[in-house]
Amino acid sequence: MLDTRTPTSIAETTVSYVSTPQVSAAAADIRDKIRAVTPLLREKAWESEKATALVPEALEALNATGFFLFAVPEELGGFAFGARDISEIASAAGYADGSAGWTGFVAGGVRTVLAFDERAVSEVLSLTKDWVGPVVLGASIFSQATGGARKVDGGFMVKGTWRYGSGAAYAAWAIVGIEWIEDDKTVRALALLKREQYEKLDDWHVMGMAATASNSIQVKEEVFVPTHRVLLMDNLVEAFASVRGRYSGLGYRMGPMAAMLTTSITTISIALGMANGCIDCFVEQANRILPFNLPYDSVAQAPSTQVVAGRARAMVNAAEALIHRIAIEIDTRAMAGTDFEPREEAFLTNDLVYAGRLCGDAIDAIQVCLGSSTASLRNPIQRFLRDVRVLLSHGAIRQDPIAEITGRHVLGLEPFKMLAGGLIQR
Repeated sequence: MLDTRTPTSIAETTVSYVSTPQVSAAAADIRDKIRAVTPLLREKAWESEKATALVPEALEALNATGFFLFAVPEELGGFAFGARDISEIASAAGYADGSAGWTGFVAGGVRTVLAFDERAVSEVLSLTKDWVGPVVLGASIFSQATGGARKVDGGFMVKGTWRYGSGAAYAAWAIVGIEWIEDDKTVRALALLKREQYEKLDDWHVMGMAATASNSIQVKEEVFVPTHRVLLMDNLVEAFASVRGRYSGLGYRMGPMAAMLTTSITTISIALGMANGCIDCFVEQANRILPFNLPYDSVAQAPSTQVVAGRARAMVNAAEALIHRIAIEIDTRAMAGTDFEPREEAFLTNDLVYAGRLCGDAIDAIQVCLGSSTASLRNPIQRFLRDVRVLLSHGAIRQDPIAEITGRHVLGLEPFKMLAGGLIQR
């Protein structure tokens, strides 16, 4: 007998493989809690966009799931998840709302904090247990545009403007890029700033990811940053490597390249979640609305809609398979105590970026198929479309630059001197 039911969730619009590796119980619990607050996050999404940050009710609901603790060491009350677990919960958050997913991603900045001096680690991480939202943000960390600094006794005097400080509405600390001249050479570093040392600028008014509070932050007059809150960029890989094994949890068994890849896993998994969320919204809306000028009882009955549905589902399934395959490889190497070579990192980042592109293209096809019925700013489909386009334009995961970096390896040319594909080494 023909099954004529309308699918009600992603579980009914694709295949559930028996061989799919299971996520940890803790990650599954957070995933399920995020799913439970999905209606609230979507209900508040337009209000949050207008506020340019998650409104308190949405932020508190997401905080209560435990999402913001995904990268915090177990010893400090967190979960220290591996890549596959992170993909699971980031995807669940993206399924609800792209800005919610990105706000959770910001919380992964604690991994960078752990590379600093132990005194700085204690100052920042002591807040994580009771803090609502990400405790630390990153702004212009790997950008070529940084703030200025000058050496003084015991530290540095710092000032500047740093863009894209996601989480600026909530974070207690900020990690920023700084540079100064020493022995006629430019020295770059990361610096930790306390919230009272910088100003959040009102400049995050954008077409997508509008509720991520990705404002610029600024220090107009020099502020003092003690030496223990500064980390030289030349020491960054070694500092990241020193974190490995210092804390419990799979996330802290990763090498530096694996940790960098996990950052890409997180962002691309948000896109994956948005694509799956968009498909489920598509199924519901296509079966409910009438065509404008075709003789069908619903848009879903039009063959053109069915083609879009099939293609979009395949695109997102392919992206998911690739993302999970790489996540599992990251975890497998972490458990084995091995890391990735820079060349491998470049290839896998390129694959992840392509998976994100597939998700974005699937969302685009869905919106075009449904047309003007998605135009309301309260419709999740138009928000998924705007959000995924902005997410995929992030400098660290833009397709053409990443493809160029990888293409040099493919063609046997000398690779660029990059730090995990993100920072030109001068």
